[in-house]
Amino acid sequence: MCQHARLLGLSQIVPFAHTSCRNPVCSFRITSFIMTLEEVAVQNCTEKVHRTGEALQEALESAKANECLTIGVYESAKVMNVDPDSVAFCVLAMDEEFECDIALQIHFTLIQAFCFDNDISIVRVSDAQRLAELLGDKAGQLEDAHCVLITNPTEGSWEDPALEKLHVFCAESRSCHDWVPEVTLPAR
Repeated sequence: MCQHARLLGLSQIVPFAHTSCRNPVCSFRITSFIMTLEEVAVQNCTEKVHRTGEALQEALESAKANECLTIGVYESAKVMNVDPDSVAFCVLAMDEEFECDIALQIHFTLIQAFCFDNDISIVRVSDAQRLAELLGDKAGQLEDAHCVLITNPTEGSWEDPALEKLHVFCAESRSCHDWVPEVTLPAR
């Protein structure tokens, strides 16, 4: 491994670096890599968002199977008010049709504030229709599938690795001042 590659932390990314910096091929490859470092960062970010979308889908499917979902803005507000400790994760869904709905935006602001005050991880999804499909939406819930809570079961413990990935993603996003990160659910 080239000393420069090791110093730059590229030992995992640059498998073609040689052991000697005197090798012109090695220097050229590392120089080319540094020039495209921004492209690599964008690619890694895109892959991370895709993996996070898959983790969200897995967590929602698992929570649905364990009957640990609360669907709807008003139902979610009731659960948060009565037992905030039972809430493990919050998903807010918005689509173009409801962007101008002031009442919904106010509810979202209040839900976000409640989540921040109670250390509940929260993400935003831009496709409410896809979220409703994923949840196996019943006919009457489609209009109010803008907020989904993953709750802890009343009996026993339920640990989901996908949910843990989402918590880590949210913590990393908050450290970058992205308080409500947007996640894209994978297409069917």
